[in-house]
Amino acid sequence: MNIENIKQPFIKIFPGDFSGNNMQRNTPKVLFSTVDPVGFDQPKLIAFNEKLAEEIGLGRFEENDLNFLVGTKLPENIKTYSTAYAGHQFGNWAGQLGDGRAIIAGEIENDKGERNEIQWKGAGATPYSRHADGRAVLRSSVREYLMSEAMFHLGVPTTRALSLAFTGEDVVRDMMYDGNPQLEKGAVVIRTAESFLRFGHFELMSAQQEYKTLQELVDYTIENYFKDIQSEGTQKYKDFFESVARRTADMIVEWYRVGFVHGVMNTDNMSILGLTIDYGPYSMMDEYDLNFTPNTTDLPGRRYAFGKQGQISQWNLWQLANALHPLIKDEKFLEQILNDYGSYFWENHDRMLCKKFGFDQLLTSDEKFFTNWQSLMQELHLDYTLFFAELEKYDDQKDLRLQFENVSYSFLNDEKMVKLEEFITTYKSRLEKNIISREQSLELMHQSNPKFILRNYLLYQCIEEINEGKTEMLERLIHALENPYHTIYPEFSAKRPTGYDDISGCSMLSCSS
Repeated sequence: MNIENIKQPFIKIFPGDFSGNNMQRNTPKVLFSTVDPVGFDQPKLIAFNEKLAEEIGLGRFEENDLNFLVGTKLPENIKTYSTAYAGHQFGNWAGQLGDGRAIIAGEIENDKGERNEIQWKGAGATPYSRHADGRAVLRSSVREYLMSEAMFHLGVPTTRALSLAFTGEDVVRDMMYDGNPQLEKGAVVIRTAESFLRFGHFELMSAQQEYKTLQELVDYTIENYFKDIQSEGTQKYKDFFESVARRTADMIVEWYRVGFVHGVMNTDNMSILGLTIDYGPYSMMDEYDLNFTPNTTDLPGRRYAFGKQGQISQWNLWQLANALHPLIKDEKFLEQILNDYGSYFWENHDRMLCKKFGFDQLLTSDEKFFTNWQSLMQELHLDYTLFFAELEKYDDQKDLRLQFENVSYSFLNDEKMVKLEEFITTYKSRLEKNIISREQSLELMHQSNPKFILRNYLLYQCIEEINEGKTEMLERLIHALENPYHTIYPEFSAKRPTGYDDISGCSMLSCSS
């Protein structure tokens, strides 16, 4: 790989701690600290994303590149570091946080002039590890590697994954925080993105009243990642905030389209570029439930439940607005953008639902239609993804119960069937208002509704197999997630088996997952 082309422009521009000390501590008034990966003597490659490596300019993997993939024996041109940021966690100000498990190698530029940041996750402690060891276990690394790639192929803005490798050491983890720590296999994942800058980076500088650095950070972000912004002065920062708000809304709408629940939407987990970032206790939606949260830490309040993600993204933007206020100094403007966010978000959300149903335009009556549909989904315990797959195949010449019985997590008794029949009748009437043909309507549905999603029980099975030294399921899942709008493996396009309902890691997960 072309690792000699990796550069570190960020640490040449911004204030940092160059001591190389990885002792956990506050690092006031800086945006990063230099830190070396711990290094691993017996790494073993599990997966490598060849297409991504070529795309970002790293090129082909060779045997001697394995050390780089786990952060060992790095060449002198790579000056590694971790960044400092702050954040609101579960609605409360948490102060300084930072890259607790992430160490950044730098940026690589491809032949198109596109730059991507490269970082290890799980390569050792940093000043921001908060009394943790900076390592990662296999299960969390597999989940990040596969899910970030699954989201990319679904068409959702996301960070991506380059490689997954065993470190050759065991790590102690208390998965459910219940006083039962276990030894688990350690792993390192390399993830990439145009940038990993978060709301929290801007919150940290603003909270510390480092307004000069804050302004330099916003200028840097606009110059490198918001090149469509051509305004100057205060207007530039206004345009920046408005663009961040729109990117965020667009991302969350995509989450709703595919049924993704992040699980921990703290401001430090919000990308300034509108990318899905930090795959921890996430889940794809099985049974449709607006109140579902995959995160045990989010109980009982369910702050980050599926149905609240739009609302929480707006709340997080309020915190970013507060952080950027010293540059914008216009409360009415910020309030207007935030007040407009809801209408922008929900209009785009409903237009997205129209496409899932095969409607060519959003009608005033659709709000009631969608509300009734949500009630039906929850009352009949219907699988979100499989429901639309069946709706796309719906044939009124076939028995309705036979078509939908494998989509429900409960028995469809006669009372429930009446409600389903009433909904289908309403749906057929709504389709008649389309201007486009039925073939075009079906194409809208096909483009909007995945046939395969990376369910937690599949990830659980895959992790168990990798632990046993098997990679067949991993390879099949990668093939399936690269083709999510087609049924590559029918057994993967089925509802969660009941045997996995109460297994940790299949429905609910902890933040250590």
